[in-house]
Parts: sequence; C-alpha cells; structure tokens
Amino acid sequence: MLAEERRVRILRRVSEYGAARVADLAELFKVSEMTIRRDLDALAERGALDKVHGGATSRASRTEEPGFAAKSARQQAEKDAIARAAVELITPGSSIGISAGTTTWTLARQLTGIPDLTVVTNSIQIADVFHAAPAPNTSVVLTGGVRTPSDALVGPVAVAALSQLHVDLVFLGVHGIDPDAGFTTPNILEAETDRAMISAARRLIVLADHTKWRTVGLSTIARLDQADVLISDDALPADALDTLGEQVGDLVIATASS
Repeated sequence: MLAEERRVRILRRVSEYGAARVADLAELFKVSEMTIRRDLDALAERGALDKVHGGATSRASRTEEPGFAAKSARQQAEKDAIARAAVELITPGSSIGISAGTTTWTLARQLTGIPDLTVVTNSIQIADVFHAAPAPNTSVVLTGGVRTPSDALVGPVAVAALSQLHVDLVFLGVHGIDPDAGFTTPNILEAETDRAMISAARRLIVLADHTKWRTVGLSTIARLDQADVLISDDALPADALDTLGEQVGDLVIATASS
C-alpha cells in the first residue's frame, strides 16, 4: 500500500470514530508505529486532523462536543495523574457522584478496589466500569436521561433523579475553565444535569487537565469559586495557577508521568 493511500484510510478512520491510537493503526495497516506517526504528522500539517499523545483526533470546534472515543485519546498521562490524586480524597464507605467524562472515567477505573462505595453517575461508560470489575459491596446508581455524544445521560429525567439524592463528594469533569465563564460544557442539558449533581453533594471536586484552561463551552456549569477542590496537572500555565489559586478552595497539582 502506498503511503498516500494509507493516509487517506487513516483519515477516514479518524473521521469515522473521532479518534485513533497509534498502536491500533499500526496493527490495522501492518506497519510500524514510527510509520504511523509520520503519517499522522503529514496529516496534521495539512490540517486534516489533530495529533494527540498516543494518536490523533478529528478536528472539531472548541464549542462542539466530541465523542467519548475522541476525548479518551487525549492527555491520558495527565488524566491518570489527576485520577490518582482524586482517589486520595475517597474513603471506604463514602457516597460519591461522578459526572460523565473521560477524566472522571479514568478515576472510576482506579476506584474498583475501594470497598463499600455508593456511586451515583450519569455516565454509561462509568457505570460499565463498575459492572465489569465490581468493588466489594459497591452500589451504583445510574440516572436515566437522554444520551449525549460523550455518553452522558442528561435532561429532566436525570435532573429529577439527582434532586432526590445526597452524596458526600461529587467529581466533575468539564469541557473548559475560564476566569469569566467558569466551568463550562458545550451541552446545555449536560450543564443543567451537572448543576443538579453539584447540588446533591457536600463538596465539589473538579477534575480537569491543563488543556481546559481558557476553553469556553456554550453553557456554564459553575463558577470557579464554587469548587472546593480543583485537581489539574503540572502543565497548567502560570496565569492559571495564579487565578485558580485565588478562586478555588484548594488547587491540587498532579505530576504527570513522562
């Protein structure tokens, strides 16, 4: 297969699925990972896709909502570090809310060894994590609702379910963080559902990597000063450190593995 033909097929696959990993593409096309990286470099130079750590994602507006697969390929080392820091806030026997998102999904994957949890979530993907590897005596409550491209369940059914519940902590994933707009999402119904989850919790912990800084989604979920804790990674820029250090209750910086 000629390089250009392979690149056309790579682009078609990334466009179809929203994202692709280098290792998966190398196996699919029976070439080395180095060859795939050169292909992705060439496609990124043309503006056909965006290179991310370990793969590539399709191009989308900053206010559009990418699918779960597209987001899960981004900043994985940072998400792992953030999740490890978040786990330290959870004790056996806690009741926790976990909003939809790939960073919160990464957290969920690290919680399956903590016993006696009650987990409330509006994420199909997160519920699946606990179904596949249930922790001892863990209960999972999955809200109903309308499914979004990122596999969140949102809307009046989800809001009604959350309004009847009470949890110790809520872990919130966000699309963007901005000094003026606060914590945002591109989905209006998801913002409403996230606000209901925040109202059900005693404390709000926001999980967001450095790329979310100064990204603004369509709808505000919460102000910066509503976050009791914000956990991000060590690539957060200096202006973000200053602003967030003043606004949020506690700013935790996790060190991502290289």
